[in-house]
Amino acid sequence: MPLPAPRSVRLTGRLLLTLVAVATLVLVFIALIALTDGAGSGLAAWSTTLGAGAVLAMWRGRRRTGPSRLLPFLPVVVAAALTATVCVPNVPTARRHPPALPFVATQHWSLATGSRVAVYHYPPANSGTRHPVPFVYLNGGPVRGISVLDHRFLQLLARQGYDVYAYEQAGGGRSDLLPMGQYAISRSVRDLAAFIDRLDKGQVDVLGFSSGGVVLTRALADPSVAARMHRAIVAEPGPMDGPTARITGHKGKESARGLAPAVTGPRSTHVPRYAVAFGLMRLGLLTPDTGLIGQAEGDNAFTAADLGSDTASAYCARDAHRIPAEDTAQNFSFSPAASLRVQRTVKDAPSLAPLLRRSRTPTMLMIAECSSQVRQWATAVLADDPAIQRTQLLPGVGHRMWNGLDDNDDRAAAVITAFLQDEPAPLPNHPTRDEIPTFLRDHE
Repeated sequence: MPLPAPRSVRLTGRLLLTLVAVATLVLVFIALIALTDGAGSGLAAWSTTLGAGAVLAMWRGRRRTGPSRLLPFLPVVVAAALTATVCVPNVPTARRHPPALPFVATQHWSLATGSRVAVYHYPPANSGTRHPVPFVYLNGGPVRGISVLDHRFLQLLARQGYDVYAYEQAGGGRSDLLPMGQYAISRSVRDLAAFIDRLDKGQVDVLGFSSGGVVLTRALADPSVAARMHRAIVAEPGPMDGPTARITGHKGKESARGLAPAVTGPRSTHVPRYAVAFGLMRLGLLTPDTGLIGQAEGDNAFTAADLGSDTASAYCARDAHRIPAEDTAQNFSFSPAASLRVQRTVKDAPSLAPLLRRSRTPTMLMIAECSSQVRQWATAVLADDPAIQRTQLLPGVGHRMWNGLDDNDDRAAAVITAFLQDEPAPLPNHPTRDEIPTFLRDHE
């Protein structure tokens, strides 16, 4: 038998009030998480919210008798249960490094800066031509492990006679973590100099990709670091300083963002604890060294699927339905808090242009046709670095220029090899410094 209308309305009203009370307590909890910077794994915010809710429930039930006095506590109990999930770790809180790769040995080098980094060496595999200058690769991230796709590309360069070294920057991949306050773009530059010194093979050629290109650009502006380099290749760089980071502009041709199938797999952002932590960090409401989750726990929790459409944005629209797996689940490693910290030190950095204009290291700039990077990030480097000898705009590729599709790896390697050997470029030198205004105006 249906309930009488007045009683049904009263029950509906009470249910809505209960839901509003629960939602209010949850919002208060999240606000307190931000205000306390997640102190005590969120327990400070949780206990304060619970205490305030209990006091309010007692006040509301003060005139009730019998079991009805407990009803105001129902929203408090529900909210306490929901918010408690934000305070309980779902993964180990001690760092879990990826297992060893089956195709290359992992070395660990202690640098003079105090960083202990994972190092990979691919000696020249070509019995014919061998290039005497060591080749060093700086991967993107900023604090991320080197992907399997990158390793395959480095193997290709080794087969062409290069003595290839790569290291995962402090906190990334199999490298040791740093105290959160030590992550900075300046530390990354000092680590590069210390790595070259530790290698102890004289000057080196350096390829910096994406955020690795930012490290390399800033190294070129430091004469003491630049003196250690023979040639430099800046590929698809991010913003090099605060003024550049604030530039808004167009990107390359259409990428696969929004066109590619959704990335599958577990996501930490589907877990309340990490959805709150990473979400508030991204909004700037939690510091990278928040007390809510430790650096190691955040690294352990973050998955490749959490990058979402970022992966698709690194490919051209035409490749949307054939994007390769960039990495394995076992090898994938990304440190969201440390990466955010490094990015903020770039945004806070003053203009690099006056120092970069003194650069004398022969340099090449690589840009992708379907780049997801703001074009002015690359053209700012081109405009301010007088030592850039050529620019290569690679057609048919996105931000991830070497990706295993078609002959993309071979084409990228040909561009790199031609520059390092001071041979004619396989592509036109475009854009040149004088062509920057036209390049930007035509939205190339």
